[in-house]
Amino acid sequence: MDFKDRVVLITGASSGMGHSAALAFARQGAKLVLGARRSEAGEALVDQIRAQGGEAVFSPTDVTREGDMAALVELALSTHGRLDVAYNNAGTEGRSAPFAEQDNDNYDLVMNTNVRGVFWAMKHEIRAMLQSGGGAIVNNASMGSEIGFPNLALYIASKHAVMGLTRTAALEYVQQGIRVNAVNPGVIDTPMQDRVWSGDASARDDFTKRTPAGRSGTADEVTEAVLFLASPRASFITGTGLLVDGGYVAR
Repeated sequence: MDFKDRVVLITGASSGMGHSAALAFARQGAKLVLGARRSEAGEALVDQIRAQGGEAVFSPTDVTREGDMAALVELALSTHGRLDVAYNNAGTEGRSAPFAEQDNDNYDLVMNTNVRGVFWAMKHEIRAMLQSGGGAIVNNASMGSEIGFPNLALYIASKHAVMGLTRTAALEYVQQGIRVNAVNPGVIDTPMQDRVWSGDASARDDFTKRTPAGRSGTADEVTEAVLFLASPRASFITGTGLLVDGGYVAR
């Protein structure tokens, strides 16, 4: 999957799946435009990519602020004159609690990050892609976009919403050369998963055992799906969510 000289934007690039994707796209020759809240980690990633012969720029980006997202897209246009691929990876799990104990603060955090952040990202990315004849967008949803899960009502609802945004935009822009898909990871070894389980290794192990593959996935395995969906190899795929869950949803 050759992305030589393709301009690729990634949110939430400072760790986990975003970090993995940035390195993989760079190895394939892409020009990276990276956004994340943690500036020090983002700049360190840029240095790593450049040290390996790649090309990358970084802008501090909080996806709950539309201005930050607009600025990140504008950085792509001002630096490279186009935007070819966007991976909207930034997200949060919020606070785990029974449904009746959820509160408005957690609702605002989860929905503003996972739904409004993706909406704003897609809005500005689509406008940029229309200027240059098309592109590919991959949203990071979750296997939670297809199932429910106890104590994570708001997270689950937000990921269902991400799939709704994905499918609608796919229908609206497919004939203008823009494909929009989502990757739907299951249990993946990332810092977010560590927070979800709050150090309860036994609970995580029990959950992992219910995954038919018998293990957690890796960020790099999710990245392979992202690269595929962003590449011309997926030229007739739009409006779908690709599960990377070790068979969990198929049980």
